[in-house]
Amino acid sequence: MRTRRVAVGVAVLAAAAAAVPTAPASAGPGWAVAVVDQASRRVLVLQSAEDLMAYRGPERLPVVWSWSADTAPDLDDLRPERSWSEPDEAKSRVRHGRRYLVTTASGGLAAVVDTVTGAAAWAVDTGPQANPHSAELLPDGNVAVAASTGGWVRLYTASQGPRSAVHAEFRLPGAHGVHWDRRTGLLWALGDDTLTALRVGGTAAAPTLTAVRALPLPERGGHDLAPVLATPGRFWVSTAGHLWRFDPATDRFAPVRLGGGQAERDVKSIGDEPGSGRLLIAAPDHEGPCSWCTSVLSLHHPDAVRRLPGAWLYKARWWTSWGSGG
Repeated sequence: MRTRRVAVGVAVLAAAAAAVPTAPASAGPGWAVAVVDQASRRVLVLQSAEDLMAYRGPERLPVVWSWSADTAPDLDDLRPERSWSEPDEAKSRVRHGRRYLVTTASGGLAAVVDTVTGAAAWAVDTGPQANPHSAELLPDGNVAVAASTGGWVRLYTASQGPRSAVHAEFRLPGAHGVHWDRRTGLLWALGDDTLTALRVGGTAAAPTLTAVRALPLPERGGHDLAPVLATPGRFWVSTAGHLWRFDPATDRFAPVRLGGGQAERDVKSIGDEPGSGRLLIAAPDHEGPCSWCTSVLSLHHPDAVRRLPGAWLYKARWWTSWGSGG
């Protein structure tokens, strides 16, 4: 995804996405869904996939919570008009009993947002050339960020203050995904060609990152890295043309078949719903104004689609209560 500016307020979703001071969990049958909408420059938490089927227009979009750096006065110093361009990540993380949104934008912003207050517990501008694509909250409060154009994974000392920019860095070409495995205490990072396990050392104030092992991907173009909730310790991995399930115990990538090659290509995000195991996938539909976005969410096992006309979605994730510990 290239970095480009998107005008605020052009999306038809904007009017439906007014922030509310709540911390959503699951709404209605099944889990809520968080989407990154680049048209309205918002992270939207929507009611369950079943509720989305009743979508009849932006005024009825079932938004239960939303957030945007554009309307966050505590982030004015980080120039959100530029740094929040093309938001591209939304993760739910729970630490010390509090729910946080972990988010990034191609324009450079990385942030951890308290979903009750809407305030940024931590945020940093990585710069206009880094193109951060994902982030992760660690048990000690520090934050890992993966930047594709920058070609790095950084571990920021977010535990030391809301604007702490001190970091350890590991070079990783095309870094797109990062995930903390609390079972092993390893930070996994996905790049263009490799999936790398990193050991976090040092202290919270002065961390270090050391590669434990690096596995070549079955093909180039690593993009999304997410936990398989139904099988703790395993990961979903998307590459340019396929989906995979990775088992660290055997270092094996098993292909994930969804009934058609097109459904497995260029996937921006993938995840399984807690309990049901249903897969939620976001991938470009090549019908909107950008080559990397979509207005269609795909569900698998059982298969279905959810269409949100007017949205420029990049990623979609189940809004689970998955925690980083602590």
